[in-house]
Order: sequence, then structure tokens, then C-alpha cells
Amino acid sequence: MTSNSSSSLLRATREPFREIAEEAGLTDTRVAVVATPLTPEEAIGTPGRRDYPILLGKERVVESRVLGSRGQAFTDSAQEFVGSVADVIALELTTSQQRAIYVATLNAVFAHLGRADATVHCRHDEPEECGLQIALQLYDRYGAANVGLIGLNPAIAQHLTTVFGPDQVRITDLNPDNVGKTRFGVGVWDGATQVNELIDESDVVLVTGTTLINGTFDAIYQRCRDQGRDCLVFGVTAAAVAALVRFERICPCGRDGRALP
Repeated sequence: MTSNSSSSLLRATREPFREIAEEAGLTDTRVAVVATPLTPEEAIGTPGRRDYPILLGKERVVESRVLGSRGQAFTDSAQEFVGSVADVIALELTTSQQRAIYVATLNAVFAHLGRADATVHCRHDEPEECGLQIALQLYDRYGAANVGLIGLNPAIAQHLTTVFGPDQVRITDLNPDNVGKTRFGVGVWDGATQVNELIDESDVVLVTGTTLINGTFDAIYQRCRDQGRDCLVFGVTAAAVAALVRFERICPCGRDGRALP
């Protein structure tokens, strides 16, 4: 689902991003910033399961490279871009394409500067291990809680239902192919209309970082705060934004995006 709205949270990162880039000498000097849509195999390799949205053609990964360091963002609306860090900072952030370029580049810059880790998606069988680790970490922390999952990541969803039981898991998604279907014993609710219901019925909420790109994160995060729900953002997309805004992120198997000698 592509949104043409703006994101106040992303706009709030613009000035600190500019200051950090200027201090590092990345805005005055022209640098290579290329955001290119990756094929599914380039993005996550060949995992055993084949039901990830990117493998079904519902999402793409945009990758930005800054001085050899890499940052990624998931989106349903990928666009190529070539420019400078200053050009990226100046983007209006009113479309999903602009937000994907901005967030991927922010991740690449923060990877380069050592300010954010796990800015590149895990590959092959690691997404499955990621789902298991997330479910186990949540159980160790919250016990037999009600868990909400915003954004149907199949590995995470399956392991949550195995660890917590399907009766204690709620799922919403924006993909109409998933809404109304039952996945791993849990009915998938409509992410456009039932997110507040999911948050209200959950003790802890897992939110895909893709919500930063499609323009829905601000409302989700605010609802969690208003209802006193812990909100954990999963995935590589939110790496640098989480470091700047100080919300909690969980990404057990994400890869280092720094350029290595």
C-alpha cells in the first residue's frame, strides 16, 4: 500500500541527519548514493520457505550505498536514485519512493559511521532463525502474553504462534491477498482498518519497519504509546531511525552494512 502522506517522525530526523552528515564531511563532498531495487535473490538469497512477501513480488528491497557501506529499506514502491547525501536529505518525503530512498540512505550513512548495526537483510536460512529468536526473546521477556504482529512476516508469525499459541497472537497486514485468510491458525486482520483493535488487544506489539516507508508508522507508534503498549520495530528498515528517535528495534540476524577492507 503506497501512501502519499508525509511522516512527521521521518521529517524530525532530517535535521539531526544533516548535522551528522555535515560533521562527517558527507554533504559538502559529493558521494555516490545509489538506491537500486534488488531482485528477491539479491536481497534475501534462497530461504527454505517461499512465502516471504519479497519472493511473492509484493515487496522490493531498495539498497543505498555510501562510500561502499550499505543500507536497505523494504517497500512496495521502489525507485532508483543517484545523487548526493545532501540531495537525499532535501527530499520532500511525501511519497513511498522518496521515503524508501531516504531511509535506505540514512541506514547506509549510519552503517558507514558505525552509528547503526544490522542495516542489511539476513539471507538464506537466517530469516527463519530470526523469526525463532524474536519469538523466544519475547517469551523470555513477557511470558504468556498477547502479541500483536503488524505486517505479516511468515517466519515471525509461525514462530509466534508456536511459542505463544495462535489464540494469543493477532496479525494485521495491508496486502489484500492476506487479509481475511488464516495463517498459522490466526486470522489476518485488515491493516487499514483494524490496527487499533490489534494494539488494544495486545500486551506487546511487533511492527514491521516497512511502516516507516508506507506512511503508517506514526499513527501506530502513537496508539501504542497512548495505550501503554510496548512497541518493538523489527527488520533492517528501521535501523538508523531507531538509533535517532530511540524507539526499540529487534533484528537478531541482520547483517553489518559497513564497507569491509
